[in-house]
This record gives sequence, C-alpha cells and structure tokens, in this order.
Amino acid sequence: MNSWAQVYIPPMESSIDFPNLKLYNSATKSIEALPSKDFYQMYVCGITPYDATHLGHAATYITFDLINRYLRAGGARVDFVQNITDIDDPLFERAKRDNVDWSELATSQIELFRGDMVDLHIIPPKDYIGVVEAIPMIIESITTIANAASTYSVDSDLYFDVHSDKDFGKRSHLTEEEMLEVFSQRGGDPLRVGKRDPLDALLWLHQREGEPGWDSPFGKGRPGWHIECSAIAMHYLDDKVDAHYSIDIQGGGSDLIFPHHEMSASQSKVISKKEFARSYVHTGMIGLDGEKMSKSKGNLLFVSKMVNKGINPMAIRLALISQPYALDRMWTQSSLDDAIDLLEKLNIALSREEVAPTKPVIMEIIRALSNNLDTPAALLALSEWSDQSLQGSVGGEAGELSRAIDSLLGIAI
Repeated sequence: MNSWAQVYIPPMESSIDFPNLKLYNSATKSIEALPSKDFYQMYVCGITPYDATHLGHAATYITFDLINRYLRAGGARVDFVQNITDIDDPLFERAKRDNVDWSELATSQIELFRGDMVDLHIIPPKDYIGVVEAIPMIIESITTIANAASTYSVDSDLYFDVHSDKDFGKRSHLTEEEMLEVFSQRGGDPLRVGKRDPLDALLWLHQREGEPGWDSPFGKGRPGWHIECSAIAMHYLDDKVDAHYSIDIQGGGSDLIFPHHEMSASQSKVISKKEFARSYVHTGMIGLDGEKMSKSKGNLLFVSKMVNKGINPMAIRLALISQPYALDRMWTQSSLDDAIDLLEKLNIALSREEVAPTKPVIMEIIRALSNNLDTPAALLALSEWSDQSLQGSVGGEAGELSRAIDSLLGIAI
C-alpha cells in the first residue's frame, strides 16, 4: 500500500551533540536510554479505517514522529513500519450500517488519513501495510507458531496458547482478573467454550457468512487482530539485527498495552525465540471537555474536519505536544488558542532581522526532547526565546532556529 508524501526535514549541524534518547518503557515501568546506534527499527500500530484521524490518533502519530525525528537528527537511520487494520469487526459493522462495501469504506478513510498525516507534517513510514496485502506473511507466521505446538482449535477457529510464552503478562503488569476484564472489553472472547485458557488469543477465524475469507492451511477465513501486527512487523523489519530483541520500539496508544501489545509480543517471541521490542512506548488518551473521546460517545474530533474549518494543522500539532505525551489529557479550546498564540509569536520573532541567540535555545530543545520527549520544556524555551527577541535581544540567526524547529518538532513556520 502506498504511504503518504515524503516530508522535507531540514538538516541539523553535524557538530551538535545529541544525548541518547530516554523513553518511558511500559514493560519495565522506567525511563530508559536507548543504546547509541546507527540504525533503529520502530513499529507503530495504525488505524482501523472505519473513520479518519481523530485527535487521539494524531497525538499518537505525532509522538512517534518526534522519536523518529530525534533519532534521525542525531545521524541515525530509522526504519519505521506502520500497519492498517483493514480487516476488522468495527470496519464491517460500520460498512453494514452505512450500506457500503467494507473495502470501499476502508479505502476512503485511508485516503483521508494520508492527507491528515501530510497536514500534520509526519514523516511517512518505510512500509505502510494493510492486513489484506499481508495475508500470505500472516499465514506463514501462524504456521510457524503452529509448528511450535503453540496452537489449538476450537470448532473451526485457531487459537494461540498465550502461556507458551513464559513471560506472558509481564509486559503489561496486570493481574489475571484485570487481564480478563480488559480482554473482554477490547475484542477478546474469554468466555468462549472450548478454550484452554480464557486469555488465549484468536489466530485464525473461520469464514463467517457475509465476511471476507482467504484460503489457508487452517481453512478459509481471516486472521485475528494480534497476529497481524506480529507478522507485519517481523516481515518488514529485520529481526536478525539484534541477538536479544526483534525491534527497538513498539509503539501505540496506552489502550494497546493489553491485550494487543502483550499478545503480539508473545506471538513474536514464539516465532523468533527472543523479546519482540527493546522498548514498549505508549501515548496517553485524549479527552474532550472532561470526558474520554470515543465513537460510542460521539465526541471524536477529526483532524480533517478541523483543517477544513480553517484551523492551522501546525497549531493542532503544537497543541497536542504542549503536554507530556504519556499522560491522559484533555483537549480544550484554550489549549488550541494557546498554541495559535505561540505559533503567531514565533512567526513574528523569526521574521525579525535581529533575534536573540539561537544556539542555546536549540540545545535546550534537544535536551528536553532527549529526556522522554519533554515537549512542554521545549515549547517553554521557544516561548521565552520569542519574548527575548521581541524585547530586542540580538546575536542569533532566525533561519538556524526555524530549521531546528522544523527538523526536531515538526513545526513548519
């Protein structure tokens, strides 16, 4: 599947020192520095295209774009892969509700998503892969798991024995009671009769009436959710680079910690015999006016609709990075207004012939980002620099800072 248009990234001075990037690892519950390397691999879970990009999606993809930008600015190569869950129950349900073909609905929403990513200035992935096109590699991955004696059948459906990974559950730090509750809320079937363990994950679903199906050694059907990401990540990223980890970073929203990332990691470990990701990085949820955003509440804010109303996508991006990425937080009109004001102040300051010294503020931004993407500190440094410039401080180069803001924060001014 085609990704979106490439984003120009202004080069940074080669003499700038970039500290190792420290990120909060959900699996270890600690902030850890990534090792200093020339090459990193990152997999970020994509959308289910029954709707386009809402602000929760935007916040997630901006976060991993910041990681991508920081590592690249430090001189490393980053292979970044993202999937699209273009086979899933919510997609089929929405298509049936709207009386449209599920594949046509997916295509229309993916196209909207691509446009949103361009507007938000997000670097496209090396590989942007839909489940439909990944069916052969998913079947191959399931076959490997089956050959490891980690599967069994319930009626005509195939399940993964999650406890074939001795570390199952250790990445998400939930009790079994908590896992069962969350599993039932997020697409799982803990009460299904015939399962060996309520938490065992569906690998292959026998074709149901009115749903698509593909031929496989397990019968005609479609894959379960968790194996899709395991297979795509391990096919498009090189899991032989490191002896202990298949990839460096597994990313997504905090709602994916369990069951999705836990089960994907367990399946990957059975396939590769090593831990899937060095770091499991998750973004907080975005709420609106004191409530969680969700399709059931009908309070989702979509990027494309906001841009169509004339809101600058750079202001949306700025507002979404104005608070720590890992925290659950509220979207408010005041946060957008503050971002618009800061963007205008930066524009005015950067348009001056004489500006405050720029190298110190660039280093402040780098130090802030290296510390678990401390974007509030980075934006505060920019605000203070703007005030100093507008008050007559001199000695800097506006173009140098403008390029750094674009390269590191993805804010094109």
